[in-house]
Amino acid sequence: MLDLVAFDYDVAIVNPQGKESDRSQNTAQYLLEDLGQGITLEMVAIPGGTFIMGAPNTEEGWSPTQSPQHSVTIKPFFMGKYPVTQAQWEAVANLPQVKQFMNPDPSTIKEANLPVEQISWYDAIEFCERLSKYTGREYRLPSEAEWEYACRGGTQTPFHFGETCTTDLANYSGIDWEYMGKICSRGSYGAGPKGSDRRETTPVGYFQVANKFGLYDMHGNVREWCADFWHDNYQDAPTDGTVWIIDGDSNKRVLRGGSWNTGPRNCRSAFRGKFDADASLYDIGFRVAFFSKKDDNLQKAHSQTI
Repeated sequence: MLDLVAFDYDVAIVNPQGKESDRSQNTAQYLLEDLGQGITLEMVAIPGGTFIMGAPNTEEGWSPTQSPQHSVTIKPFFMGKYPVTQAQWEAVANLPQVKQFMNPDPSTIKEANLPVEQISWYDAIEFCERLSKYTGREYRLPSEAEWEYACRGGTQTPFHFGETCTTDLANYSGIDWEYMGKICSRGSYGAGPKGSDRRETTPVGYFQVANKFGLYDMHGNVREWCADFWHDNYQDAPTDGTVWIIDGDSNKRVLRGGSWNTGPRNCRSAFRGKFDADASLYDIGFRVAFFSKKDDNLQKAHSQTI
C-alpha cells in the first residue's frame, strides 16, 4: 500500500485585471519518494474526472492546434508536485543505466532546487525508466491530456489563476518583445498587467501558490515534455486520457506550460508546442507521473484531494 502524506497549500485566483481576488487553502495527499542522500520526490494524488480539453477560438492566443475542443475522461493518477529538479535529476542519473547515458549536470542555470533543463525527450524517458526500476512503480511522462487536466485543476479559464496571469504568480516574460519592428510576444494577457522578465528559472515552488490539485509551476518556469507524438490538432484524439501515438509525428513530441523565456499566451493551460524528441534547450524540463492499479488506498487518497 502507498504511504501517503497530507499537505496544505494556498490557491490564488485573480480578477481579469490581474489583482488577487481570492486566496484559499486546500489539502491534498502525496507520496514521498526517497531518492537517497536526503533527496525526495513528491508525487501528488490527482483525482480522476472529465474535462473539456483545448481552447475556444475566442480565447486570446488560440490557434487551430488547440482545437477541436473535446471531452476527455481521466483516471486517477499521481503527478510530480514540481518539475524535476537538478538534485533529483542527479540522484537518478547515479542509478544504473537502462538504455542511455544521463549527464548528471546538464543544466545551464545551476542550483539544486532549480528545474533541470537542457533535457531531451529521450533523456526524460531514461529518467523515468531508471526511477521505475529503483522504486518498482511505473514512472512515465504524463500524456498530453493528463497534463492539461492536471494543469487546469478543475478550471476552464486560460490559466488556473483565472482569466489572466501575473509575474507575481508565475515565471514568464512579462515584457513586450519586438523583432524587426513588430511585437512578436506580449508581456501581458487580456486586461492583465505587464511584469518582470527574470531571464532565468526560479526554484520550484518559489511562488508559494498551487492550483486546486496542489501542483506548482504549471504555468511558466520550464516547458514540460509529454509522452505523445505531435499532432497538428485534436481531430480523432483519444477521449480516455491515454498517450496519443497513433499517426502523428513520432520525431516531434509535445511541450506544455510555457517558460521563463515565453510570454503569457504560451503559458496558458491549453497552449501546446512541439520540439524534436532528441533535442534539448535551456528552458525545457519535465515532470513525471505514474498510475497504480494495485494500491487499495489510491482511490481514497484521490477522493480527499479537492
